[in-house]
Amino acid sequence: MRLLWVENHTVFVRIAGKQFLAGHDLSIVSTIAHARELLAHHTFDAVLLDYDLDDGKGTELIPFIRQLATIPVVIATSSHDDGNNALNAAGADGICPKGKFSQIATILESCIAHQKF
Repeated sequence: MRLLWVENHTVFVRIAGKQFLAGHDLSIVSTIAHARELLAHHTFDAVLLDYDLDDGKGTELIPFIRQLATIPVVIATSSHDDGNNALNAAGADGICPKGKFSQIATILESCIAHQKF
C-alpha cells in the first residue's frame, strides 16, 4: 500500500515504521502543510494522521483529504484518546492509538476493505 504518515515524533516514526510498515511504500511528513503538498501531487491508499502537529491539529487536514479526486482512508494515530476522538469526529475512517500500533496492518486492511468508492 502507498501510505502517507503525518507524524512529528521522529523516534516513534523510525521505530514503528521499521517494525510495522516496512512492507509499504511509505512517505513521512511532520506538518499539515507538507502533507497537503504531497496529497495534491500524489495518490495514497491511506493517511496515518496524528492529532498534535507542529503547524496545527490533524483535524485541519481531513476536509482537504475529503476533496481529493482519489480519497485515501484516514487512520487516526494519536497517542491520546482526546486526539483520536477529535480526528474520528472530523471524519477519520479508523483509529490506531500509538500504544496499539502493532494493530496498524489489521486496521488498515479493514478500513480499506470498507472504503466507499
